[in-house]
Amino acid sequence: MDNKSHLFEIVLLLSAAVAAVPLFRRLKLGAILGYLAAGTLIGPWGVGLIKETEDMRQLSEFGVVFLLFLIGLDLKPSRLKVMHRQIFGLGTAQLLVTGLVLTVAANMLGLAGGASLVVGFALALSSTAFGLQMLTERNELSSRHGRASFAVLLLQDIAVVPLLLLVTLLAGDASFSWAAIGKAAATAAVALGGMILLGRTMLRPLMRLVAGAKNPEIFTALAVLLILGSAALFEHLGMSMALGAFLAGLMLADSEFRHQVEADIQPFRGFLLGLFFMSVGMTTDFGLLAKDGLKIAALVLGLLTIKGAILYGLSLIFGHSKSDALRVSVLLCQSGEFAFVLFGLAQREGILAGDTGRMLVLAVSLSMAATPLVDLLGSKLLKRFKRSEPVIDLPEIAKDISATPPVLIAGFGRVGKTVARMLASKGIPYIGLDKDPDRVLECRNQGFEVFYGDASHPTVLKAAGATETCLAVVTLDQTAAAERTVHALRHHFPKANIFARARDYRQGNALMAAGASVCVPETLEASLQLGGAALRELGAGENDVEGLITELRKENYLRVHQGR
Repeated sequence: MDNKSHLFEIVLLLSAAVAAVPLFRRLKLGAILGYLAAGTLIGPWGVGLIKETEDMRQLSEFGVVFLLFLIGLDLKPSRLKVMHRQIFGLGTAQLLVTGLVLTVAANMLGLAGGASLVVGFALALSSTAFGLQMLTERNELSSRHGRASFAVLLLQDIAVVPLLLLVTLLAGDASFSWAAIGKAAATAAVALGGMILLGRTMLRPLMRLVAGAKNPEIFTALAVLLILGSAALFEHLGMSMALGAFLAGLMLADSEFRHQVEADIQPFRGFLLGLFFMSVGMTTDFGLLAKDGLKIAALVLGLLTIKGAILYGLSLIFGHSKSDALRVSVLLCQSGEFAFVLFGLAQREGILAGDTGRMLVLAVSLSMAATPLVDLLGSKLLKRFKRSEPVIDLPEIAKDISATPPVLIAGFGRVGKTVARMLASKGIPYIGLDKDPDRVLECRNQGFEVFYGDASHPTVLKAAGATETCLAVVTLDQTAAAERTVHALRHHFPKANIFARARDYRQGNALMAAGASVCVPETLEASLQLGGAALRELGAGENDVEGLITELRKENYLRVHQGR
C-alpha cells in the first residue's frame, strides 16, 4: 500500500474518532464504545472505506503496549501494601473462580483443554479502561465499591502477564499442562527479577543524567525508547511485547521519575489505545450476527450473568454491603480489552480456531456495548437495596474511606523542605515535585517523599494525586514557573486550596491573579521578624511586639489579596 493510501487511512481514522468519541461521551456511553463504533463504521463491515486491516492491527497493538507500561508503573509497593486484602483476596478469588467456571463451560462447549483455559481466563478479565473511566467520571474511585473494583481490575492487569506467557508456551499444543503453567510462572519471575535489577543499576542513573540536561523532549524520548526497546527485546525472545513494556514500567514504579514519565506517556497511550479499539471494531465480524445471532446472544447473556453473579457473591463474602456488591458486579461484568489481545495471540499461535476467535471477539465487543444497559438496570435494583440496608454509622464508613489525599508541594528547595517537615511532624501525607533531579535524589536520600516532575503540567499533577479538593503549596522561586503552576492548579482543579510563596508584593499580586488562594511574600515575613527583634532589643514588651506584628501582617496581606 502506497503512502497516499496510508495518509488517507490516517485522515479517515482521525475523522471517525473526532466525530464518534465526543458523541458517545455526550450520550454517556463512554469513549471506548465510541472508538469501537468508529472502527466498525469505516471498516469492512461498515461503509468499507478501509478494507485491509492487518497494518492497522499491528500498529494498534502498541496501544496495549503503552497501557501495560502504565499499569506496571502504577504498581508501587505502597499501593499493594495498603490494598493487599482487596487485591490479593477479592481480586484473586474473582479471577480464579470466574476463570475456572468459564474454562469448564468452554470445555463443555467443545474446546480443547488448552484453548478452553485461555478462553476461560480471557473472558474472566474485565475492561480496565471501561471500568476506570466510569469510576473517574462519577468521582467514585475513593468509594468502597470503587476501591473494590479498582483492586479487582489491578489484580486482573497483573494476571495478564502470566496469561500472555501461558499462551506463548501453549503454542502448537492446545492441551492443558500444569508444567506449562509452572514454566510460565518461573519465566515471569526470572524476567521480573532481571528487569528490576537492570532498572536499579543502570536505568535510574541514565534518567537522572537525561533529566539533568533539562530538555523535556529528550526525557520523553528516553521514556518512549524504554517502552519500545523493552517491547522489541521481548518480541525478539519470543515473548509478548506487552509483557516487556509491563516490566519496563515496573522498573520505574518506585522511582522518583514515575509521575513525570506517566505524564509524558499518557498522550501516546490514549491515542494508540483508541486506535486499538478502532481496529477491533474494524475486524469484528458482525456478519456472524446474521448467521449465529441466537448463539452469540446466549453467549453474551451467559457471560454477563456468570461474571456478575460471581462478583456479587464474592463481594458479599469479603464483607461488602449488598449495594456495593451490586455496583461492583455491574461495573465489571463485561469482558475487556485484554481478551482481544489474548484471543488474537491464541489465533496466531494456532491454539484457537479462526471462527471461534471471531465469535468470541464479537461476544466481548457486545458485552462491553451492553454495559450501559446493565448499569441502568443495576441502578434500579440499587434503589431497592438502599431502602432495605441498615444505615452505617460514621466510624464504620471512616474505616473504608481512602487515606487523606496528600498535600502537593511544588518546588522542593529550602522552603519546600520546611513545609514538608512541618506536615510530616503532624502525620500529614505529602508529595513533593521538583524539576532538579540532583535535588530530588538528595531529598529522597534524606527520607522526603519527593519526585521528579514539572508541577505546571496537569498530567503530572494528576499522577501525583491532585484532586478537585486538594491542598497545594507552591514554593517555586522562579516567578514564571510559579505562575504557570498556580494557573494549572486553578484551571484543572477549581476547588483546590492553593498556598503560594512570593518574593515580594509584585509577585504576590501576580500569583493571586493566577489563582492562588493565599500568598505569602518573603519580604513581608522577613521584615516583620526583623522589626520585632529590633523592638525587643530596645526594650519593647513581648505582647506589644506580637500585637504590632499581627496588625501589620493583617494589613499587608490585605494589600496583597486586594491586588488580585
